[in-house]
Amino acid sequence: MNLSDLQNISENFGNTQRMPVLFLGHGSPMNAIEENQFVQGFRKAATEIPKPNAILCISAHWFTDGTKVTAMDMPKTIHDFGGFPQALFDVQYPAPGNPELARETAELLSPVLVEEDHNWGLDHGAWSVIKHMYPEADIPVVQMSIDYTKPPQYHFDLAKRLHKLREKGILIIGSGNIVHNLRLIDWRNINTVGAGWDWAIEAREKTNNWLLDGNFQNVIDYQKQGTSLQYAVPSPDHYLPLIYTLGLKDKSENLVLFNDELIAGSLRMTSVRIG
Repeated sequence: MNLSDLQNISENFGNTQRMPVLFLGHGSPMNAIEENQFVQGFRKAATEIPKPNAILCISAHWFTDGTKVTAMDMPKTIHDFGGFPQALFDVQYPAPGNPELARETAELLSPVLVEEDHNWGLDHGAWSVIKHMYPEADIPVVQMSIDYTKPPQYHFDLAKRLHKLREKGILIIGSGNIVHNLRLIDWRNINTVGAGWDWAIEAREKTNNWLLDGNFQNVIDYQKQGTSLQYAVPSPDHYLPLIYTLGLKDKSENLVLFNDELIAGSLRMTSVRIG
């Protein structure tokens, strides 16, 4: 990042106290319209932090070749799922975009080439959780995609370049699930909070210990951590948003867990707050 990058950020976004960073376990799209302990946790998280100038969201559901940021003035609400009630498809979250934040994000990530995107919008990994935190849709939201060609360490290191945004009132949210194996869902316990297969319980215990101990290298190297993590993360899309959140942590900051529950055998709603 050069001097002109810092000047641009300062001009577009005023100095603020350092914003926290969140990883939100978003779970089923139905959480967008249901009332449960998890959405209550999202709302509570919003009351515990300053109101942001804008939000940068890294969602599990925008997995691309290369890195992109939404750069339109009014991103559409994307209903990127099927088989759910019409009431879910009727939800709109008309938060504005912020082309200036998109440009600043791209500049901070240089020399990585970041494409300014005008076609995507807000997928359910973003709006299904943000709508509970900021129901008035009055805070601009920009999404950044996850480059599926890169390993976890790359994403951890890339996140560090975004740190300056935290000092400009930007709330950075990673949205995914630490345990997310749709093929092994326990349909008998689809809505049972605390229901987890043995491997999911083990994966939760391991990752909680690593997170709370600050052992982020084991979190990054999850593929080397045994069978339970292989079941928990059969594909990296829902896991990598956590890696972005961890990459933004300063050594002196606290990390706390909330919504720390398994559900449906193979899904985990655990969320993380840093700062």
